[in-house]
Amino acid sequence: MKNTRRTKNGDQASFLAQVSNLWPVAKGSVAEVHKPCTRSGCRACAEGRGHRAFIFSHKDGNRRRCLYVPANKVDAMRKAIANGRRIEELLSKAGRQIIINGRLNRK
Repeated sequence: MKNTRRTKNGDQASFLAQVSNLWPVAKGSVAEVHKPCTRSGCRACAEGRGHRAFIFSHKDGNRRRCLYVPANKVDAMRKAIANGRRIEELLSKAGRQIIINGRLNRK
C-alpha cells in the first residue's frame, strides 16, 4: 500500500490539484505546412503554393514522428501541447521543492 503522506507545505496536494485540471495533454508541436496535392493541373500546386495542412510532430522513443492533424482538431492539439508544457513546469517546480523541503515522501 502506498503512503500518501504529504510534505509539511502540502506540495503534493497542490501538485495533484493543478495537474488534474490539465487535460487533454500532449508533448510535441503542431506546425502548419503547405503540401502539393495529387490533382493534375492544380493551380495552387503549379504556382508552388501547395495546400495548407497541419502536422503534429512528436518523439516515439528516439525517433521523431509526424501525424496529420485534421483542421478541426488543431485548436485542441495546441491546447493539449500547452497543457503538457505546463505539466513539465510543474514537475520541475516539484523537483526543486524536494531539495528545498529536504525530504521525500517515503514508504
